[in-house]
Amino acid sequence: MHRGAAPRRSLLRLADGRTLAEQLRLLAGNVGSSVVPTILVAFLLVWVLSNDRNATALRLWAGTVILCKLWCAREAQRVLGAPDIPADRARRLVWRQVVLNAVDGAIWGALAWAALGTTSAAGTVLVVAVLAGVAGSSMSSLAPVLPVFIVFGTAELGVLASRLWTLDDPAYHALGVAGLLYIATLLGQARNSARAALAAITLRFENVELIERLRVETEHAQAAHQKAEQANLAKSKFLAAASHDLRQPIHAQGLFLEVLARSKLSASQYDALANARVTWQASAEMLDTLLDFSRIEAGVVEPQMQVFRLQPLLNKIENELAPQADAKGIVYRSRETHVAVRSDPALVALVLRNLVSNAIRYTERGGVLVGCREHGGRAVIEVWDTGIGIEPSQHEDVFREFHQLGNAERDRRKGLGLGLAIAQGLARALGTSLALASRPGRGSVFRFSLPTAQMDGAIGGAEVLPSHARVFDVRVLVIDDDDAVRAGMRQLLTAWGCECDVADSLEEALALARLHPPGLVISDYRLRGLRTGAEAIAALRAEFGDGLPALLITGDTAPQRLREARASGVPLLHKPVSPNQLYLGLVCVLNDVEIDSSFARLEERRVG
Repeated sequence: MHRGAAPRRSLLRLADGRTLAEQLRLLAGNVGSSVVPTILVAFLLVWVLSNDRNATALRLWAGTVILCKLWCAREAQRVLGAPDIPADRARRLVWRQVVLNAVDGAIWGALAWAALGTTSAAGTVLVVAVLAGVAGSSMSSLAPVLPVFIVFGTAELGVLASRLWTLDDPAYHALGVAGLLYIATLLGQARNSARAALAAITLRFENVELIERLRVETEHAQAAHQKAEQANLAKSKFLAAASHDLRQPIHAQGLFLEVLARSKLSASQYDALANARVTWQASAEMLDTLLDFSRIEAGVVEPQMQVFRLQPLLNKIENELAPQADAKGIVYRSRETHVAVRSDPALVALVLRNLVSNAIRYTERGGVLVGCREHGGRAVIEVWDTGIGIEPSQHEDVFREFHQLGNAERDRRKGLGLGLAIAQGLARALGTSLALASRPGRGSVFRFSLPTAQMDGAIGGAEVLPSHARVFDVRVLVIDDDDAVRAGMRQLLTAWGCECDVADSLEEALALARLHPPGLVISDYRLRGLRTGAEAIAALRAEFGDGLPALLITGDTAPQRLREARASGVPLLHKPVSPNQLYLGLVCVLNDVEIDSSFARLEERRVG
């Protein structure tokens, strides 16, 4: 009994203020459509049922029922017109509707007192049918607020039953009992309708709240994303500025070390020079790693696709990196393959070198295996190791920049944590991606795939870097705002047989060039006064001809600066520039040779 009564109590108990306000609006919205039918029915009943005995009572009843309906419509408009209904006012409005509809129901029931007993049997049937229909239609319109319908239906059919009971006829008595059963049936249906309305309102509010939560969470996510982007931009700007400022002295140091190597030194001094060069090379490699990452972020890495065999590239990487594995006492093997692929050999080499270096770095026992297998028209290249392995939760993080496993102390000998980020970026530039499978404590395998191709005869030949035996017979104008760089460039270029003028600004460069027309211009990209080397070269070419050979050198790694420098169309080298790179750059621009392809092998030597 208790469990069956619970729903009734829950429906009869008024809902919270917000839900109750919506129930009232739903009820009020149904009132307007019943005004005209009520007026028409009232006039029809008066016209059909009126006779000498009941005309006055019927007219009084019709006027009362019309006035009451108009009053109900006015109250409904007030509810619908309120922009917001507070909880306490909603409860008062509910009780106001209860009283108003109790009166309205009693007035409708009064039709039985006005007409029954004074009209024909057909008239009696019409009265009962109309009152039953009004009760049924009111159930659907008033059920959203169940107490309102309860009082209306009870009042209407209760007044009808009381009139039927006063008539001295058992048939009328039976009809009165039927009316009571009918109201009980309507109450059950009204309860179900009220539940449905309450559920719909509740669901609507839940949806609104969900949408609001999603909106707030989206705003928070967007704010967090924007904050992360700003932090990433600030990081990139900091790295670019720090990298540029570090590249200047390291670039100058390399030039001075080359000049010093050409001097007469004792054996101990040569040893010290060799150590200094090793240290310089380590610093240069770290900065080159940052440059590789910046070039990927800038989107200036453009693959030069060609068909080539993989095995020579695998042999080259093994020759370069196997000594590192030997020094750790681990095995390095690469399986023979005859497959040819269509891709950029320089970028593929960079990806492989980063993967192999990473595998050697994190392997203490066992070894590293590089292999290739063909599958579905693609060559799947794999780098296996028996190293520390990677936890599944770290599989995505290892491809993030500056993320390292097992290097909490940030030991620079373990790299910068950019190798896999660079490899992934280069793989995307090649139209593929890196896949990782790993078992912690057992090792890992990184793989990527390239489209296979057929070799059309012998392609390409070995590139040979020029020796420094050649002496240049050219006047070079160097533009750089760093004193040490200018001094180092002057000494090195003079040692190579060049006549060298140096300037620290565009204006000084133009003045020197008018005195001594240059045969070659070497300019730093970032100059004083927010000027650029591209502007300086353009100004010099405007005076001395578009054919004036030129070379840009930059220490910038900011993506925007890299894009600007590349867009200038002037061959570009990145600080720190080794003497070999500078020498080859001079050979290329003086002989009008494409510098990018000439530097492919030098670029391949970078290890992230």
